[in-house]
Amino acid sequence: MNDKIAVVGAGMMGGAIIKSLIKSGYKGKITAVDIQPERLQEQEKLGVAVTTDPRKAAGDSDIIFIVVKPNDMEKVLKNINHETKGKLVISVAATVPLKFVKKFIPEAKAVRIMPNVGALVQASYTAYSCDPNVTAKDKEKVKALLNMMGICEEVDEKYMDAITALSGSGPGYLSIIIEALMYAGLKVGLPRNIALSSSAQTVLGTGKLVIELQEHPAKIKDMVTTPGGTTIEAIYELEGSQIRQSLMRAVEEAAKKSQQIREKLGFNAE
Repeated sequence: MNDKIAVVGAGMMGGAIIKSLIKSGYKGKITAVDIQPERLQEQEKLGVAVTTDPRKAAGDSDIIFIVVKPNDMEKVLKNINHETKGKLVISVAATVPLKFVKKFIPEAKAVRIMPNVGALVQASYTAYSCDPNVTAKDKEKVKALLNMMGICEEVDEKYMDAITALSGSGPGYLSIIIEALMYAGLKVGLPRNIALSSSAQTVLGTGKLVIELQEHPAKIKDMVTTPGGTTIEAIYELEGSQIRQSLMRAVEEAAKKSQQIREKLGFNAE
């Protein structure tokens, strides 16, 4: 695969997408687009082409990632409208429905994705939804690109608010858990570097067990829980807390916020 790719918006997520493609050995030309010179300087050091002109970059590309804030989407879409006919346009803007994207680039093949910052290390979960113009061949290209960032899964667009709340914001929740585990390690006498690395690797390893073994988390829990052992003692303490309820409420409130942002900005998912 060597399609020419433009990434419009080279901030945190746009930069993560570019870095993932490079680390995965993508052979096609990549162009980073941004109005902030310091961001372009950073991308130029990675060996990609850079420009401040989204229209030119879109015109010179086969696939266009749009990685801008939701309230900037309309301006960007209007700018590149005439350069998108028949091309894959992949929107990374949270809360922005495909219907809104297609309103401004009706002749493009639009895809909406929700990755997370795990893309920086090729460990993102990325959900994607496609408009009807996206062919099976196009989907194979989309999947190939998104798999360079981690793993991906096609979903009905109606689930995007929930996915934004769960996996899009998820690194924030898990960072709190890792931090709490690190402090727990400090409390029982571990050096800070050991407490942090062991906490982070344990979260990573548990996730890999669930994904690669295709096991329910309860099964993983049972694998390390023995009668009268240390794990059951710790689980007993956790079950007496509100950790489950707190995480469920956090995701629920984040999903509501996603809906509120869409409504506030005038987007309509129906």
